[in-house]
Amino acid sequence: MEASCLELALEGERLCKAGDFKGGTAFFEAAVQVGTEDLKTLSAIYSQLGNAYFYLKEYGKALEYHRHDLTLARTIGDRIGEGKASGNLGNTLKVLGRYDEAAVCCQRHLDISQEQGDKVGEARALYNMGNVFHAKGKQQLWGISQDPGELPPDVRDTLQRATAFYEMNLSLVKELGDRAAQGRAFGNLGNTHYLLGNFVEAIKFHRERLSIAKEFGDKAAERRAYSNLGNALIFLGQFNAATEYYRKTLQLSRQLKDQVMEAQACFSLGNTYTLLQEYERAIEYHLKHLLIAQELNDRVGEGRACWSLGNAYVSLGKHRQALHHARKHLEISREIGDRNGELTARMNVEELMEALGVKEADLSPSESEFKVQGNTVSDESYLYSMFIYASLLTSPQTEELFDLIASSQSRRLDDQRVNVSNLPGLRITHNNLGHLVGESDPQEPSDDFFNMLIKCQSSRIDDQRCSPPEGGPRAPTVPDEDFFSLIQRVQAKRMDEQRVHLPIRCRFMPPVLYSQ
Repeated sequence: MEASCLELALEGERLCKAGDFKGGTAFFEAAVQVGTEDLKTLSAIYSQLGNAYFYLKEYGKALEYHRHDLTLARTIGDRIGEGKASGNLGNTLKVLGRYDEAAVCCQRHLDISQEQGDKVGEARALYNMGNVFHAKGKQQLWGISQDPGELPPDVRDTLQRATAFYEMNLSLVKELGDRAAQGRAFGNLGNTHYLLGNFVEAIKFHRERLSIAKEFGDKAAERRAYSNLGNALIFLGQFNAATEYYRKTLQLSRQLKDQVMEAQACFSLGNTYTLLQEYERAIEYHLKHLLIAQELNDRVGEGRACWSLGNAYVSLGKHRQALHHARKHLEISREIGDRNGELTARMNVEELMEALGVKEADLSPSESEFKVQGNTVSDESYLYSMFIYASLLTSPQTEELFDLIASSQSRRLDDQRVNVSNLPGLRITHNNLGHLVGESDPQEPSDDFFNMLIKCQSSRIDDQRCSPPEGGPRAPTVPDEDFFSLIQRVQAKRMDEQRVHLPIRCRFMPPVLYSQ
């Protein structure tokens, strides 16, 4: 017997709860094909389909179904549903880098939640608004080479707005007694103060986050808190304390069997030991990072590890080994199309060969090859670098984003006010006809909401006509944020003093570290 829409939807929900979002979307899509006259059921299907596609990173489909959910919620006069759908749209738009549109949708969620006296929804909306401005602030920071805390006014304003929303969220979830939500708020407040250069404040909030993570036995959150505490301590010059937190990060990453985070922890430890001039220990941890990068086929991470290894060997005066790994970094940079990495690697190779008094023809094949035998090492040292390798900073603008812009932006107002007869899976019958709100019904929202969205969208047209910015290659085993490039400037005087003793001048690519 043919399954009903509800039965298919329930199976889709079960699969999604089990983590099988691909299978879940298949059942939800089948439920839509069967269709239903139950408007609440259809709204729930739209919402869950949007969320499932979000987790699958199919953001175009996520937008499509969250828009359907928003339209249906408005049509049936479900204000709470309209608020939730607006929030889901905001979260998806945020991931796509469409922050102004995301803020409009999240504000809509906040307004409706406050109007309806929905404190839980209000707290969630405040949190989402904070996330939008936090993400926007981070995007504005990319490529900026100012010292920590010395931010352009627009960036500082954006991050301070994020802080304000997180503080309102924290106050409300304390009132609600939601300890888990308090933990998330503390963590994000710590991250935002970190970006603002308020490192003492960041440490205070991350310690609160750590305490709540331990309270709930949330090992993943505990790992993030340790990592963030280490990052903030670096900027306060407390390198030894930072290593202790990074070692705890590494320990928990291994317990969680998370190789990517394990590699990032090794990367952080290697760089911190380089700051401490403990190069042998730095080599130990960068070797571990390199091995995981190779195991995960992370060529970008492997290349940066080879570059780090060359720098560590230079610091130890072992120039032939440094040359061996600098050549490998050059090879990988060419392979992945990293033009700036290739240029920097070529200059390093040339300087190392000059220091050694050798030419290309003097190198044997074994010296041109690179194999890990269990004792090769890696260290992406930034200690002697005096410039920012800006093009390597990861850009949030992915190719997928610009493909989506071309397809979903063009729909604009018509797509946002789609006629209910076009909603997939909706069976209009005499039973539900009375619940469908007409175009002229007073519950139809004013054009203000749509006009705000259109204004946000139209402001992006000129940007969309330009070619997408060329983003740096992604390295899963290397943290994402330009963390140690900032350390360069904080420690500039110290670096210059150390650099005097080097027999050669190498150009080093600064590592990057993402605030988890």
